[in-house]
Amino acid sequence: MSTPKLPIVPLTRDELPVDTIELARFVIGKYLVHDVPEGRMSGRIVESEAYPVGDSTSHAFIGRRPYNGSMFLAPGHAYVRLTYGLSWMLNMSAEAEDTGAGILLRAIEPLEGLPLIEARRPSIALRDLARGPGRLTMALGVGQTFDGWDLCSGRGLWIGAIERDAVPIGVTTRIGLSREMHRPLRFFELGSVFVSGPQKLLVGVEEKPPLRRKRK
Repeated sequence: MSTPKLPIVPLTRDELPVDTIELARFVIGKYLVHDVPEGRMSGRIVESEAYPVGDSTSHAFIGRRPYNGSMFLAPGHAYVRLTYGLSWMLNMSAEAEDTGAGILLRAIEPLEGLPLIEARRPSIALRDLARGPGRLTMALGVGQTFDGWDLCSGRGLWIGAIERDAVPIGVTTRIGLSREMHRPLRFFELGSVFVSGPQKLLVGVEEKPPLRRKRK
């Protein structure tokens, strides 16, 4: 008998905050799903980073190019980029179409399809299967073919939500950067062992979500 799927409901584009920083906070506690012929893999998003308009560390800072075009799509599209020639990074576009901004999905807590995930990450502890952006894409089998994919489509690779209490969210500075390191643009689920990076950086709490900017 197959295990019942979690009641994850796809998010619509209208449900996504317009603002990049608000979106990075919003996705904490949401679910990233990859449906494959062998079954479903999913996990709760526990860590993200914002790369807003004007951020010099953003791939969109230099303007639209053939390789970063997905960052200029309507909110909720995947931007998948190979970093240091080693690891794919899964980002999601933010702001109005043609603006150029996004968020990086840094870590998930694996929940469904563990045998499929472990086949991609053999002999790795559960805590470390998708704890970090490169590990996340490897665990879920996400590569360049998903660049430009609509994560609000509810098929293939998508993002969704479950009716549940909101998770406590912390905010701190981003990691792995050489500039603009002081900005509090990294969001994470407080107390989660699946969050990446040094534990000493996991400080700061946002008790209430910010007021959402209305979509034009």
